[in-house]
Amino acid sequence: MSQKTPLLDHPLSDWPVLLSEGKTMPAYRSRQVAQWIFRHHVSDWEGMKNLPEEDRCRWSDRWDLSLPVLREERMSRDGTRKLLLELSDGARIESVLIPRDDRATLCVSSQVGCGIGCRFCRTADMGLVRNLSVSEMLGQIRLANRLLTERPIRDTLGEDSGAPFLSRVNHLVFMGMGEPLANFDTLVRALSVLTSPEGFALSPRRITVSTSGLAGRIRDLGVAGIPVNLAVSLSAPTETLREALMPISLRHPIRSILEACRSYPLRNRQRITFEYVLLGGVNDSPDQARELARLLAPFRSKVNLIPFNPYPGSPYLRPDRSRVLRFQEVLLAKGVTATLRTTRGEDILGACGQLALTPSPLPIKEPPTWKTIDSSMPV
Repeated sequence: MSQKTPLLDHPLSDWPVLLSEGKTMPAYRSRQVAQWIFRHHVSDWEGMKNLPEEDRCRWSDRWDLSLPVLREERMSRDGTRKLLLELSDGARIESVLIPRDDRATLCVSSQVGCGIGCRFCRTADMGLVRNLSVSEMLGQIRLANRLLTERPIRDTLGEDSGAPFLSRVNHLVFMGMGEPLANFDTLVRALSVLTSPEGFALSPRRITVSTSGLAGRIRDLGVAGIPVNLAVSLSAPTETLREALMPISLRHPIRSILEACRSYPLRNRQRITFEYVLLGGVNDSPDQARELARLLAPFRSKVNLIPFNPYPGSPYLRPDRSRVLRFQEVLLAKGVTATLRTTRGEDILGACGQLALTPSPLPIKEPPTWKTIDSSMPV
């Protein structure tokens, strides 16, 4: 028997021809298949009970619908769930389910590991293993939806949380392992399925793609025709500091990134998000905040301040809370919208910058006086 091919690696528009295989088939048949996959979370042909058995048997011999294997699920005290997933070749990735009020956000990985090398990100220690396929990207959402159907998620941050239980992913952030724009063609094909009425039917407004700043690919995303939200990880107001923190800046300097952002099409009330990881004593001074405000003054944007999430072996510290608030105050005084990202999943190494599969026995560096900020809007 020949090796099966993942059906979800093919565009939805090709499914009618692929599934008919030259035989006469009702025009609606491929839509029925899509409904079983995207609405009912089915991962095998046998479960599609209203489809002809002959077709199901034929398709099962050729087309693979399987999901990543859930190897471990860790639950945070705030309701966040970190999922360790194994792919068909044995490679492993992590995805994170984040509840916030009525939002169930899935943080999606786009690569196994990452080759960008940000000094403050744990995934960088893995290096880049390989890109994910379309079916592997979408498989994370499919599996998350199946898990939420069985065990809904709920925001439990705070003792008196009255947040609802959520049984389906309703927001996506491509902020997991990897640089999404370094896997550009696959990302765009996945976004097409995510936003298609016959696919996951998510509004582009509910999808955010985060990048370390691949300037050319920012332009390409802008003309791809899928108006998702763009988030750019800046994390420094000067070229010299950014090159030290994010070596990608040697090839994609701040000036090139901002030039690309100027060309990114924005809808009404849409803004570009500039993410800024605050590292204690490194990039968190009021003068650096003023320099950042000067850089971003021409943009319809907001700054999402991310107090560094410590992880074992990191040389950096999370800034004192007063410095974080002072940095935000400077930006606001300069007319720059600035929010503070709530730390979620930190106790399970599931917060921003903490994904890397294997925990380390080394201690986490963190000021003892820190208290988690909880005044941001969710991503």
